[in-house]
Amino acid sequence: MDFYLTALLQGLCFSGIALGIYISMKIFNIPDITTDGSYTLGGAITAIMLIKHLPGYLILPVVILAGGVAGALTGIIHTKLKVNPLLAGILVMTALYSVNLTLMGRSDLPLINTSSLFTLLNILSNPNQNTLLIIVIFVLIITLLIGYLLKTDFGIAMRATGNSESMIRALGVNTDRMKIIGLALANALTAVSGYLITQFEGFADISMGIGIVIVGLGSVIIAETLIIWLNITSVWLSLSLVLGGAIIFQMVLAITLNIGVDANLLKLVTAIFVLLIVSLPRLKY
Repeated sequence: MDFYLTALLQGLCFSGIALGIYISMKIFNIPDITTDGSYTLGGAITAIMLIKHLPGYLILPVVILAGGVAGALTGIIHTKLKVNPLLAGILVMTALYSVNLTLMGRSDLPLINTSSLFTLLNILSNPNQNTLLIIVIFVLIITLLIGYLLKTDFGIAMRATGNSESMIRALGVNTDRMKIIGLALANALTAVSGYLITQFEGFADISMGIGIVIVGLGSVIIAETLIIWLNITSVWLSLSLVLGGAIIFQMVLAITLNIGVDANLLKLVTAIFVLLIVSLPRLKY
């Protein structure tokens, strides 16, 4: 049971990535690869500040700001320099590898004898249940904030930018600014996932973000498939399904490992699983 509980906790930790990919790809139609770098950036900053025993209330704002800056840089390169968004993300992601390595000073930072979000708040006596409760509350707060934002006039303008950029521009909305803010928000959420997973696993690694975009993409595709099948238009239900997609994705990987599949083949299984999710709604019998 603990094996699947760990998968559930990891799915909740990755919900920030799922929400970030949902904003960048499904709202703005921008394939943002900055995710790989901003996720590691969030983890690296978290590990550094925890090792230096800085106050916990300071870590999260710094992580959000750093992730937002990374996303904003991608947005600026795309909108102001007219660079393809995919290439802009790759450029920032590549630069962030050096930035993260410089910040960390080494390839990995173990969190030994350091406090974390899950040890500072002791709500329940059972450590696993305590961690689950804290992450659930954390994710719910983030989801409520994002859902509220998307329901405001500003959020509606963001969604309209992705749906019909020319129309919303004709109404006087600065679409370039919307894209920059949207990518900043998406990568801030991704950095928050790095913040959570670093404290959950107890270390930060320079390679922790490699291929992590597939986790968010797979989660969003699962959610999109359910949204299409169930004909859902509600923002709140869509965000809930995105969170559910992140959990389902991790559960599938946990089941794969539990039935005895070689861990070396996990990336292959992940790729095949995402391919099946993408292709199933498009198959015609």
